[in-house]
Amino acid sequence: MTTLAKDQSRDFQQGEINDTPVIATDIIYEGAAVGDNGSGYARPLVAGDPFLGFAACKADNAAGSAGDVYVRTKVKGRVRLNISSLAITDVGNPVYASDDDTFTLTASTNSYIGRVVGFASTGVGYVEFDATRATLGKITALTDSTTGTASDTLASISDAATKNAIASLAAKVNTIIGYIK
Repeated sequence: MTTLAKDQSRDFQQGEINDTPVIATDIIYEGAAVGDNGSGYARPLVAGDPFLGFAACKADNAAGSAGDVYVRTKVKGRVRLNISSLAITDVGNPVYASDDDTFTLTASTNSYIGRVVGFASTGVGYVEFDATRATLGKITALTDSTTGTASDTLASISDAATKNAIASLAAKVNTIIGYIK
């Protein structure tokens, strides 16, 4: 390829806003958490969906085929949400969604949304979200299990110094995981 020798117009997206095609025969309402259905189409989030952001406006594809309508999502920011059982001591904890308007601190099979950054009142908090990093919520901490499979156990190591070094490394990796989630 050669370098540019003249101006080249580029089609840029706005960075914190994204447009994604909507699945067939569905409506995504403004403010809904939006998920990827696994085929590249947006839908009202279902537990386990990769999180795409929050709908900036209603996208009505109730009578259309997949991709006939696009939903505009805000992919990064802070949002005030009702979060079941949220207490002031939960600031810093991860937040998950079980559907497009149900938010919880329980991971289970739910979709990672973001992290509590502020407390408004019992059950209401401010969540910092970044859909471009939402899959980081699936990273799990390392364990020091002596009953696991060969890939996750320290039982086969007989040297105490090596076991301690590996356990120390695992603790540091877990700290890093906590920072990036």
